[in-house]
Amino acid sequence: MGEFFFEYGLFSAKVITLVGVILAALITFLILFATRQRERESIEIVKINDKLNEMRELLESELLSKDERKILKKERKKKEKEDAKLLKKRAKEGHGEPLRPRIFVLRFNGDLHASEVNSLREAITAILMIAKPTDEVFVILDSAGGLVHNYGLGASQLSRIRERHIPLVVSIDLVAASGGYLMASVANKIIAAPFAVVGSIGVLAQVPNFYRFLKKHDIDVEQHTAGQYKTTLTMLGEITAKGREKFQEELEETHELFKKFVQNYRPTLEIEKLATGEHWYGTQAIELKLIDELLTSDDYLLAKNEQADIFEVSYVIHETLTDKVSNILHGVTTRLLQRFFKIPTP
Repeated sequence: MGEFFFEYGLFSAKVITLVGVILAALITFLILFATRQRERESIEIVKINDKLNEMRELLESELLSKDERKILKKERKKKEKEDAKLLKKRAKEGHGEPLRPRIFVLRFNGDLHASEVNSLREAITAILMIAKPTDEVFVILDSAGGLVHNYGLGASQLSRIRERHIPLVVSIDLVAASGGYLMASVANKIIAAPFAVVGSIGVLAQVPNFYRFLKKHDIDVEQHTAGQYKTTLTMLGEITAKGREKFQEELEETHELFKKFVQNYRPTLEIEKLATGEHWYGTQAIELKLIDELLTSDDYLLAKNEQADIFEVSYVIHETLTDKVSNILHGVTTRLLQRFFKIPTP
């Protein structure tokens, strides 16, 4: 029996040593490449017209007769030739503008931290370098809100478009509430689906407090501040009437800023009536003038397909080799630990 345990211990030591060597080698590899590699970033552009036209042509090929398809094809070729001639003529006359207006489509899916704001700002910067007042920016926005300063930055990014007198349309298919509506309010026009959630012009803050629990178990928390209101409510300190009052005062100030911002861009709103923190569905929001039209983003773009060139613009950060190796390393080590040490994973 003693020999068995000796052999088992020796085997275990070898396995642990092997795993350690593999980990050390891979970590060294990661460190070396992390110092050399930089994230590859790029602007990606997809022409929405091509996607929609391909869908239409596929259906036509299945549903129309051969003669009907010939007639349509002939008509489209004629239109293409006319457009080409007009472009050539405009170029000779010194007109650099495109023949048709352009719509630049952006998507923003918001979380608590408005994590996509950095990608949004880069995409907007790229668009502003070529967009003209005859063009349009169309933002498909989906967010239930989050941190004030993060969504404030998001709204500021959209305001850059309006400052250059480029029409801005925001579409709400699902939800634009609180910080999401703060961003949407910047638009010249807001459209929403009938059951989209809109509004919630209010401010929320909550802080869990463990002071009584700590006191019950004779645990002291020592905190030092300089400045009367450096802290108001904290997780570990005692809640005082003065601190609670100051905390509420700061919330009210933030709410006032929120209301003024929205009112500035949508002056027809009865802001005091609407800034209660409530939300409404699209069919109610249009009556309250929170939005301008009941329409989904799909129908909006479909209606514009024959009138404008539509481009979806996105700022993409590509996964680096370091990221890929890190993910592989995580998978390998997890499997090794599970296999040899029976460690459970979710």
